[in-house]
Amino acid sequence: MLAIFKTTQQGLEQIEYPVNGCWINAIDPDQNEIERLQSWGIELDLINYSLDEDEMARTERDEDYMLILLRIPCFQGIGADIPYLTTPLGIILTDRYVATICRLENDITRALTSGKFRLMKTAKRYRFALYIILETATRYLAHLREINKTTEALEDQLQKSTRNREVLELLKFQKSLVYFTTGLRSNQVLMERLQRMEVFKKYEEDKDLLEDVITENQQAIEMTDIQTNILNGLMDAFASIISNNLNSVMKALAALTIIVNIPTIVSSFFGMNVAIPGNENHPLSFLTVVGIALAITVGAALIFAKRDWF
Repeated sequence: MLAIFKTTQQGLEQIEYPVNGCWINAIDPDQNEIERLQSWGIELDLINYSLDEDEMARTERDEDYMLILLRIPCFQGIGADIPYLTTPLGIILTDRYVATICRLENDITRALTSGKFRLMKTAKRYRFALYIILETATRYLAHLREINKTTEALEDQLQKSTRNREVLELLKFQKSLVYFTTGLRSNQVLMERLQRMEVFKKYEEDKDLLEDVITENQQAIEMTDIQTNILNGLMDAFASIISNNLNSVMKALAALTIIVNIPTIVSSFFGMNVAIPGNENHPLSFLTVVGIALAITVGAALIFAKRDWF
C-alpha cells in the first residue's frame, strides 16, 4: 500500500502525487510500488533496510537523505505464538519530503493519519520524525499495560490450575517482553545519538520534543524490565503451584478411594461365612452390618477432613 499525505489548512489530506513538504507512507510495498518509490528519489537500499525484519534501530546520514530506522511494536493477536513482536520502521528524510516504510500495518502510522497530533505538519520533516518516535514509545507503553492486564488474569487462573496451558500462555508473553526489551534498548541508543546531532537543535521545540521522546522511551524500558522480572518470578512460582495443586488432587482422590472401599471391605468380611453379630435371623442383622460400615466410613472421613485431605 502506498499513500501520500500533506498538511493543509483543512488538516492532513491525501494527495495523488508527491510534492514538496509531503509525507509518503509505504506499507509492505509490492514491486511496482518499490519502483515508484525509486522514481521519487528513494534509494533501493533504504527500502530494503526498512523491509528487513532483522534490522536493528540505527541512523544513517548522507548528503541527500537521512535514514532513521526504528523498532516498533506490533500486535499479532492473543492466539498467536508470540502476541507482541517488533518490526523495523524506516523514516527517510530528504530535502523535499519525509517517507515512512514498513513491512506490516502498524498503529504508529495509523495514529498519524488519524490526526492524533494536531500541531503536526508534514513540511516540518524533523519534527514529524520526532512525532513518529514519540508515538512509538507511547505504543510500547500501551502494549505493556495490556500485557500486564493479561498476565494478571492468567495469574488468577493459575492459582487453581493443574495444567500447563496457563504457564505456556505466560511463556508467550515472556517472549514478547524479550522482543520489547531488545527493541526499546536499540531505540534508546538511536535517540541518544539523535540528541547529539545538530539537526534537532535548530529549534527549541524540536529539542524539547526529543527530550520528551527519550523520557517516554526510558519509562517504557523500565516498565519492561519490571514486567520481565515479575513474569520470571511468576513462571518459577506457578510451576511449583501447579505441582502442589496436582498433589492436592491426588491426595483427595486417595482419601476418597479409601472411604469408598471401606463398605466394600466390611461387606466382603461378613460375606466369608463369618457370623454376623447377634442373631443372624434377626431382621436387623443386615442393618447392623451396614451400620458398622457407615460408622467406620464416617470415622475415616472425619480423620481425613481433620488432616485437610479434601
